[in-house]
Order: sequence, then C-alpha cells, then structure tokens
Amino acid sequence: MIIPMKKVAILALEKDITSSLTQLRALGVLHIEKKEVFSESLGKSLEEKSRLEKARQTILNFAPKKKETWQKEGEIPEDPAGAVLSLAEKRKQAEEQMAKNAREIMRIAGWGDFDPEGFAEISERCGKLYPYELSDKAYAKIGHEAKLILLKKAKARVYCLSVEEPLAGETPFVLPKESLGSLRNENAKLERIIAETAEELAAKTILLPAIDDKILEEEGKIEYETAKAGREIVGEGEKTDFPIALLQGYAPETALEKLTQGAREAGWALSLVDPGEGDRPPTLTKNNKFVEIIKPLFGFIGTVPGYQEYDISPSFLIFFSIFFAMIFGDAAYGTILLAVTLLAGFLAKAKTGKFPVAAQLFTLLSCTTILWGAINGSWFAAPYEKLPGFLQALVIPQFRNGGPLFLDFFRNLLGLEKGYQPADAAQWNVQFLCFSLGMVQLLYSHIKNIKRLLKSDTRLVALSQLGWLVMMTGLYFLVLSMLLKVQRPGFTVPLILIGIGLYFVFANQTGGNPLANVGKSFANFLPTFLNAVGSFADIISYIRLFAVGLAGTKIAQSFNAMSGIGAVTGGGASAGSFALKLAAAVFILAFGHGLNMMMNALSVIVHGVRLNLLEYAGNHLGMEWSGYAYKPFALKDAEGTEQ
Repeated sequence: MIIPMKKVAILALEKDITSSLTQLRALGVLHIEKKEVFSESLGKSLEEKSRLEKARQTILNFAPKKKETWQKEGEIPEDPAGAVLSLAEKRKQAEEQMAKNAREIMRIAGWGDFDPEGFAEISERCGKLYPYELSDKAYAKIGHEAKLILLKKAKARVYCLSVEEPLAGETPFVLPKESLGSLRNENAKLERIIAETAEELAAKTILLPAIDDKILEEEGKIEYETAKAGREIVGEGEKTDFPIALLQGYAPETALEKLTQGAREAGWALSLVDPGEGDRPPTLTKNNKFVEIIKPLFGFIGTVPGYQEYDISPSFLIFFSIFFAMIFGDAAYGTILLAVTLLAGFLAKAKTGKFPVAAQLFTLLSCTTILWGAINGSWFAAPYEKLPGFLQALVIPQFRNGGPLFLDFFRNLLGLEKGYQPADAAQWNVQFLCFSLGMVQLLYSHIKNIKRLLKSDTRLVALSQLGWLVMMTGLYFLVLSMLLKVQRPGFTVPLILIGIGLYFVFANQTGGNPLANVGKSFANFLPTFLNAVGSFADIISYIRLFAVGLAGTKIAQSFNAMSGIGAVTGGGASAGSFALKLAAAVFILAFGHGLNMMMNALSVIVHGVRLNLLEYAGNHLGMEWSGYAYKPFALKDAEGTEQ
C-alpha cells in the first residue's frame, strides 16, 4: 500500500538554521522538496565526491579479479584519494609520453639510429645539409644539377641529403631532438613505470573502505548543503532582527508524531496539510514481509508508482511468480536456480546476518518453477517414460497427454456442444490457462479502478469501469472461440455491446448535464474503439506465456537429441570411446541447457515483466509510473541506509 503523505512547512530562526538542519536530519522523516540550488560549499562537496569516486573507480580498474587477494592491511594516508590519483596521473603521463615517443620512433625509424647533435655539427662544418625522405617518383624528377648524397632506398622511399641548397618544391625532413636509441631506451623506462604504477594501484584496494566512508561523508554534506541552500527566507528584504527560514517537504503520516515531537523540542513552527492538486509528493510503499520481497525487482527495472497511483506489489508478485514459472517451465531449471539462490543467500547471511531480500524473491520464483515443471513432467525436457516413478506421480495427466481438464469443464459450465476436440489437448489446456490468467489479471485491474472510483466524488464513473469489465468478459469468450475453437456462447456479443454502452454513458459523468456528458463520450468514439481493440489484443498477448515456454522446451529437447546421451549409455563401445562420447554429451547438455536458462531469464524480463507493467498496470490500471521514491533527510550508516 502507498503510505499517505502530509505536506510539511517548518519555520525556524535563520540564525539557528545550522542546528535546526542537524536536528531535522537526526529525526530522519522529512523528504525535503528538491530545488535547483548552488552554493560555494555545495560545489566543493560535489567536486570532492567526484574526486573520491574517480579514485575508487581507478582502484577497481586495477584491483585483482579475486577479492581474496585484495590488500587488507597497511597504512591509510590522510588523503587516500590523493594517493591513488597521483599514481594514476603518473601512469597517465608515462602512457602519453610513451605514445608520443612511439609516434616519433615510427617517423624516424627509416633513418636509422644517429645522433641529431652530431648531424648538426657535421652540417655546420662541411656545409649546410638538408635531409629528405622522398618517394621514388619525386626522387626521379630531381635534376642532375642538384647536389645529393644518397643514403639508401627502402620500401619505395628514398633517404638522401641535399648539400648547401634545399630542393625546390620539397619539404625537408624534420630531424628529431633525440636519437632513435635514446627514444627506445626512454620507452623501456616508461614501460617499467607503467607496470610499477599498475602494481601499486592494485595494492591500493586497502584504501577502498576509507574512500567509501569519505564518499558517504560527502554525500551527507551534499544533502545538508542542498537543504540549506534550498531554504527560503520569509519576508526576505524586509528589515527585521530575526529573519525566519522556511523549509518545505513531505512526511509520511506514520511519522507525524515523531516530527511533531521534534518540532516542539526544537522550537519550530510546524504546518501539516494534505497535498494539493499541483503537488507531487514522493511515494512510500509498505507491505507485509512476504510482499516486500518484490521490491528488488522494482528497483532493477527502475519503476516507482505515482503518489496518486496504485501499489501493485501484491498482485505483481503473485502473477509474476506464475509467469516466471511458465516461461522457465522446467522443474530441473528451477531446482538449479533454487540451489544457487540458497547458496548465495546463506553466504550473504554469514557475512551480513541477513538473508537478502533478492534471494528470498528468487527462492519463491524457483519453487513456483519447480511446481509448474513437476506437474507438467518437465525435467530437462526428458521424455515422460524415462522419468523415475516418483516424478511421474507428480504429473497432472491432462498437462502431459491432454484430457478434460479445462475443455469439458468449460463446456459443462456454459452448456456448450461437445463437437470440437483439439489435436493436442495438453497444449490446449495450457493455452486456455494463459488466456484465463490474463483475463483474471485484467478484470482485477478494473475491479481496483471501480473500488477507487466508488470512494471518490465521481462515483458514477465507476459504472464505466464496470462496463469495461463486462466488455472484457465478452472479449475473453471471443478470443477462446477464435483461437481455441471453442463454441462461442450466445451472450458473447451482448456482453461486449452492453459493456461498451455502459462505458459511453458513464465515462464522463463527473458533474453537470448528464446528456452533455454522454455526448462527450461519443465525441471520443474513435479512441474508445481503438482501446477496445487494444483490450482484445491484450488478452491475446498472454499466449506469449505458452509460446515462450514451448520454445524453451523445444530448444532443450534439441540439445538433448544433439548430445546423443541415449546412444552413449546404450553400451557396446570401448571404454575410451565411451568416455569420449560421454564427455561430449555432457558438454553439449551443459552448454545447451545453460544457454536455454539464460534465454529464459531474458524472456522473463521481456515478457513476464511486460505483461505486468504494460498490459495490466499500463493499459488497464492506467498507471504511468510517474512517481519518485521517498528519501528522507537523514543520517546514513556505512551501507548508505537511513539510521
């Protein structure tokens, strides 16, 4: 659920603003309204944080891949970031100089190793010498009157010296300041410097905790200075001996008692009002411990519901768990995922004392995958006949070889004829389940809308949502008749027409002339018609659960066939041949099923998340995910969480 917020205004004496902000941060409940502000101290803190983060990233760039080998003991300098950045700068300068030398070496390599100073001395004593590096074609055009000393020809280039006079139309070669050997020696030294600084930077992992602490400290300063710079002075410009500072923000209703007590002790004037239409309060959600495990997923995809929107955490968790299981589809995959999750979770718990929330989420997803795979008899896509008896006993027969699990139940419920029999009843059952899951989720979204509208001042509009719900029910039966060949019930079209009619009559009944409001609805006929078609497509969209799950099964079966594991274990081969074939089969199976699991994970993001965020929350709940998270002005611990 979304916790209600109050808009807060705090008035404090300007002369006490430093102590007031310190007390306010200690309370840790006010989300201060963000403003574009700047101050000299804020700028310094931002620069220092950037410097620290640059130093931290530099260390990580050179740190050994195995954390076990990271340096853990040693002296910590007063300015750890400075120690790192000075080394990085030394390395950078060496790299730049080495690159510059390399370009010069490439330029002068054709002339060989000579002393530039010696050449200048000879030129001065024996007459002016002009060096040239010419192409064969340019050299051939030089007249006989030119005094040339040919040094060598190599790779269509001619190296020569012109005595006393420069060559007309040609640019003399610019002699280097240092000899070729000197440059190569310098680069050898620079290579050693680069290697040494890399080793020194790799040993700076000892400084990471100190740098992290300083980053946290600077973040606190930035937050403090931002709050300070964002305050308003009441009656600024007026002559007063006691200017008043105004701080504004939002606080959850659950924290008002703490805030009120703090204001009383600090001597602040406090105003608490409900947010108005133009306000954008932050969003704070709170659910029971089980539902809270979905939060890491919302954090990963970066979605926050708007303050006036819905917290869909409970329904998202339920449906996402089902969708995850149907997309992964294999109980063996779920077992592997569960083992990895538990191992990672307990290792993390050994270090932090807490079983991570993300690990709790994946434990649930793993278990639902195992359950779905078990009732379908899917264990690495192995044939049902080859499964052990206890695994065969877990299978629901209708999901394996078809049968009257859904089809006959549906016909009996609606009194339909029993003419049509699907060619693959097992697949029919899963497809029916996909459409039905989608229908339940989408109808639930309209029930939520109805519930909210009944509590508002525009209760009649709730009937439009009821109409859409009725229309969706009719569309559901239409989908079943078109895609699953089920006889269409006689009430299908009437339900669609009644639903659309209710929507047109009540969609704009927000007050005023009822007939004029109906006219407004009909004026939007085309968008409404397109939305109805979109709702039809939304129901069909849930078939992706079946399609993606089936694709994963077929891929797994293909890799099983490629491995030839049945032939390998069939006997009749030498020990060496058997070992070779077994190793190849194991490699193919491990690679194939590993790849399939990765593709399934991607499919969960693309399809499982999409059905919840787009079809369910976006198209039918009307959510835009326009919110931003509640982040109170508070002291933070070493992990960056509020104390």
